[in-house]
Amino acid sequence: MDCPRWLPLESNPEVMTKFVNCLGMKPTWQFGDVYGLDPELLSMVPRPVCAVLLLFPVTEKYEAFKQEEEEKLKDQRQEVSPDVYFIKQTIGNACGTIGLIHAVANNQAHLEFESDSPLKKFIEQTTKMTAEERATFLEKDESIRVTHESSAQEGQTEAPSLDEKVNLHFIAFVNVGGHLYELDGRKPFPIVHGKTSEDTFLEDAVKVCKIFMARDPQEVRFTIIALSKDSY
Repeated sequence: MDCPRWLPLESNPEVMTKFVNCLGMKPTWQFGDVYGLDPELLSMVPRPVCAVLLLFPVTEKYEAFKQEEEEKLKDQRQEVSPDVYFIKQTIGNACGTIGLIHAVANNQAHLEFESDSPLKKFIEQTTKMTAEERATFLEKDESIRVTHESSAQEGQTEAPSLDEKVNLHFIAFVNVGGHLYELDGRKPFPIVHGKTSEDTFLEDAVKVCKIFMARDPQEVRFTIIALSKDSY
């Protein structure tokens, strides 16, 4: 059986904010661009920040690193908190939505939802499931799929067709229990990147983003988006 495919989401903070708002997350937190990685530009990002999304190109170098990292971590077991919400990606081109679910599901203490929120309902229904079971459950979730499809067609660039190979990928960084986690539905498990705090979270996540960039110095297709408390 072919795995289902969705249209890719554009790395546009307005589209992302509208997407989660349509699924019942209140607009008390908003997605916004991180325009640069030096301290001055990072200081312009509204605080607090509870999640960071990175869009990056999947290159041969990255794939080789991913394989190596997986082998290494299979031998050296990481300590992953049971409070981390992790979902596998089984739907083609759904990495934007998976990234948003990772950002929201791991920040329920900060975020607010409408009482009938389909996103909150999805997270609650899948809380006790494995990462694979959550992925299967998402394949059947019509409200998220329909919102994803309409959001994918809303960006400023024309959405590619379903069959077009998209070699850009979204991942999320979150702080759970004072540890920085990289959540990527294409990886078998969350990746722990050491300690963090609410105050240093954005800077700590950006340090990891810089490692992604250094791995592919010829590449310019990197976008960083932060989920910040609405400052307006």
